[in-house]
Amino acid sequence: MSAVFTRVDDRLGALALRTLDPEADAPLLHGWVTHPKAAFWLMQDADEAQVIEEYRRIAAHPHHDAYLGLWRGSPAFLAERYDPAHVELVGLYDHQPGDVGMHFLCAPAGAPVHGFTRAVIRTVMAWLFADPATRRVVVEPDVRNTAVHALNAAVGFEVVGPIAKPEKDALLSVCTRAQFEAAAEHAGHTAAAESPAATRTEGAPA
Repeated sequence: MSAVFTRVDDRLGALALRTLDPEADAPLLHGWVTHPKAAFWLMQDADEAQVIEEYRRIAAHPHHDAYLGLWRGSPAFLAERYDPAHVELVGLYDHQPGDVGMHFLCAPAGAPVHGFTRAVIRTVMAWLFADPATRRVVVEPDVRNTAVHALNAAVGFEVVGPIAKPEKDALLSVCTRAQFEAAAEHAGHTAAAESPAATRTEGAPA
């Protein structure tokens, strides 16, 4: 299956996204979504059949789709795109034309790679903004997911405020194209100053 989007990270090389295959990718995804680091993905107790069912449902949905992320050609993350006027946030926020919702999950890694999660979210954001119709990216991570709040801020998200969803208390945040581009430019200026000993939380879902 061919990639729908590719980005080359200055440090980590090629990252890409391809359409997810619910049946073929289910064994891999099951290990990711049930891993302790993926607690905020809310599928800890799912079996493989339930993972297939969930991603078949997403594949069939007219306003929600899922993609497998590749790093140097190997599966390494999961990304979902949705229309918040129809999925996840219906009636919960002030929807604007051009809004696109996003979730992402990095695969659990035995040896975390410095900067990997940040490279993934930048890739996912670049993919979403590659569509000229996208004006803002909207996210609603769990209010307790402080690791992903920091990642969101690093790529330009601005917090709107907490919202109550049926499955969680979420922190609604939005990022315009201009905010993402400004954050990317800032990151480019400061990358050389980052300490090579710095650590990041890997695998935090959004």
